[in-house]
Amino acid sequence: MPDTHSYEPANGHGLAHDPFNSIVGPRPIGWIATADAQGRHNLAPYSFFNAFNYIPPIIGFASVGWKDTVTNIQETGEFTWNLTTQTLAEAMNITSAPAIRGQNEFLLANLTAIPSTLVKAPRVLESPVNFECRLTQLIQLTTQSGATVPTWLILGEVVMVHIDRALLKDGIYQSATSHPVLRWGGRGDYARIEPENIFELLRPAKA
Repeated sequence: MPDTHSYEPANGHGLAHDPFNSIVGPRPIGWIATADAQGRHNLAPYSFFNAFNYIPPIIGFASVGWKDTVTNIQETGEFTWNLTTQTLAEAMNITSAPAIRGQNEFLLANLTAIPSTLVKAPRVLESPVNFECRLTQLIQLTTQSGATVPTWLILGEVVMVHIDRALLKDGIYQSATSHPVLRWGGRGDYARIEPENIFELLRPAKA
């Protein structure tokens, strides 16, 4: 048998830092922009983020605690996702700082808010890829026993996609060219994707 560290999360992990976030990673960053009912802008990153469906495309993120982003999406039913790249990592981190309701994180991080095409939530001009999204589900998480958890899962259908043409080659999106930044866990661990780290692994054909 291998020498393993085993633990029940309900009883604590017994380590210097909870390994869960580092094991389930690296993860794309949900850099979410919203506008409230009065049109005030908000921008915040979420490390629990991913894609969940092809057609229609559906993405989702979890907010640990009810935050302005969730309030705005509940009010308007709309948000945008903006790709975090290496050059935008510091700005993304600035937008994670606690802020009073109504404070504009675009201004805090010296970023440019631009109008979306189909939703009222703004996009980050400096980000090379933006998704415009409409809310499909807002779900409060529960434990296996049914007790509620102070975390909310937001799922949204992507209704418009914007891609910098420099990231397209022969009609194929070049994932590594933008040097996307991903959250790896720990106190502040991140990773970036480099072209030399990409490898292809095709699915087996049907028997």
